[in-house]
Amino acid sequence: MIDNNTYDVIIVGGSYSGLSAAMSLGRSLRQVLVIDSGLPCNRQTPHSHNFITHDGEKPAVISAKAKLQVDLYNTVQFYNGLAVSAVKTENGFEIKTESGKSFTSRKLLFATGVKDLLPEIPGFAECWGISVLHCPYCHGYEVKTEKTAIIANGEMGFEFAKLISNWTKDLSVLTNGKSTLSPEETLILQQHNIDIIEDEIDSFEHENGNIKNVVFKNESKITVKAIYARPPFEQHCHLPEGLGCELTEQGLLKVDAMQKTNTAGIYASGDCTTQMRSVAIAVSTGSFAGAVINKELIDEDF
Repeated sequence: MIDNNTYDVIIVGGSYSGLSAAMSLGRSLRQVLVIDSGLPCNRQTPHSHNFITHDGEKPAVISAKAKLQVDLYNTVQFYNGLAVSAVKTENGFEIKTESGKSFTSRKLLFATGVKDLLPEIPGFAECWGISVLHCPYCHGYEVKTEKTAIIANGEMGFEFAKLISNWTKDLSVLTNGKSTLSPEETLILQQHNIDIIEDEIDSFEHENGNIKNVVFKNESKITVKAIYARPPFEQHCHLPEGLGCELTEQGLLKVDAMQKTNTAGIYASGDCTTQMRSVAIAVSTGSFAGAVINKELIDEDF
C-alpha cells in the first residue's frame, strides 16, 4: 500500500524494463514508485522467445513473475493507474494520475513503450503478435521454412525481404499497391525466387489469430503461415515530450549511452527508446538505467 507520495524515483511503466529498473533501484535502497496502467503492447503475443531462462514463456507470465519478485523489496511500491501529467518542480518532478493522485520524485524514468498504429485491414489486428510478426529474432524460428509474406515496399521492403530470407526461402513481398522497389532490387529478389505481389490487400482470413490466407481486392488470395510487418508507431506516453524530451527521427525517445534524455533528471528505457523491441533488451536497458540513476543520486548527495 502506498503511504507516501514522495520518492527518490518514479518509474512510469511497469512492464519488463520498468520492473527491471525498479529491482535495480530497490536493491540500491532507493524509494521507488512504479506507475503502470496494465496495458503492455505485447499482451496478445502467446509466447516470448530469445530470452534465456524464459524462452517460450507467455509474456504475461514473465511480467507477473517479475512483479512478484520486485514486490518483495519494501523499497518499491506500485500504483495501478495511468499517469496523465508531469511537471518539473523545484526539487524534481510531480506526476498526477487519471484518478487525481499526485506523487513527487527527484528523478523520473519512462519505460512506457510504444503504441503500434495498425493498418485498417480486417484481420490484421486479430493476428498481430500471433501470426503477423514484427521481429524474426523473437518469432522467426517457430515459422522457419514456412510459406511467409512480408508487407513492405521500396528499399525497406528489399532489406526486410533479405533479412527474412534467412529463416525461409518460401517468401513473397506484398507491396500492397504499385511497387516502389528499384529495378535492381526487383531483379535481385527475383533471382532469389522471392515473389513480388503488387495487388492491394483486402483482408486476412484467420482462425483465432492464426493467418490462413491473404485476400486481395481483386478477389485472389495466397495461403501463408506467417506475415512480417512493421507498422508505424507512436509513443505510448507523451508526457516526456511535454517535459522537453526530444524524439529521434524514428519517433523514439532520444537517449544517450546512459539512458539519459536531453532533460536533466529524466531517463528512458525499453521499447520507447529502441527499434530492437525484445524482452531481453527491455530488461537490459531497464537494469542499466536503474544503476545509472542510483549513481547520479549518490553523486548529488555525497
